[in-house]
Amino acid sequence: MTQLENEQLQRFITAALTEDVGDGDHTSRSTIPPNAVGEAQLIIKEPGILAGVEEALAVFREVEAALSITTFKSDGDAVDVGEVVLTVRGSIHSILLAERLVLNIMQRMSGIATTTHRIVAAIAGTGTKVLDTRKTTPLLRFLEKKAVLIGGGVNHRFGLYDMMLIKDNHVDYAGGITNAIRRANDYRKKMDRPIAIEVEVRNLGEIEQVLAVGGVERIMLDNFTPDALREAVALINGRLVTEASGGITIDNIRDYAMVGVDFISIGALTHSVKSLDMSLKAKVVD
Repeated sequence: MTQLENEQLQRFITAALTEDVGDGDHTSRSTIPPNAVGEAQLIIKEPGILAGVEEALAVFREVEAALSITTFKSDGDAVDVGEVVLTVRGSIHSILLAERLVLNIMQRMSGIATTTHRIVAAIAGTGTKVLDTRKTTPLLRFLEKKAVLIGGGVNHRFGLYDMMLIKDNHVDYAGGITNAIRRANDYRKKMDRPIAIEVEVRNLGEIEQVLAVGGVERIMLDNFTPDALREAVALINGRLVTEASGGITIDNIRDYAMVGVDFISIGALTHSVKSLDMSLKAKVVD
């Protein structure tokens, strides 16, 4: 983890704990002696791909550095029901303060990693890579996109700032594909850093317009059928990086990948994924 990523994670953890704890965990304060020591195990309750271990350790450290943690599994590991990911020992109050945030992070990230892994496996051997999108939970994008990587996927642009993606609304507002591409190229010539341009197209005619004007690196083929996508990829003929998007699921993704497209982007990796079930079970230590 880079220093910038670590700082982002620490800001997130601080804000999340503030949101949850408020002026104190009054349930624990009222029921458990302040100096009670305990141990807890993080237990998997359904099979999947594990993600978020690093973040969980950061949460425990933020709550109390003196907590003793032993890990048995790592990010990217396949896990099954009943397996123990980690144990934590120390102040019961601190363990319970950290519990929900640890689980929220790990369940969400593991769910994304598991879904990504299944989709990547469905197109194994095709050469096509699976991309995420910006359809993420606000302020959790850095965790969700990391989970996609852990699951074997590839990150698309992180935000609006690291790639130009000319979509249908941009094209319509700009007065057409040609105008949009030319303006985007004029704009990036004035930038002090490199940035790629991708254009979304809806039919073969728009592909021909993109190829005619040039000046872009990638083309997104939106809501094409597999047969139409095959024709589109043949028309592009390797001149641009190709990405298919829209209406693609685990059930039909192999049909799309088999036509030779470079990338397939799936918003469902992050916007509607089911969290992986796990729990933190505590016991008092004598």
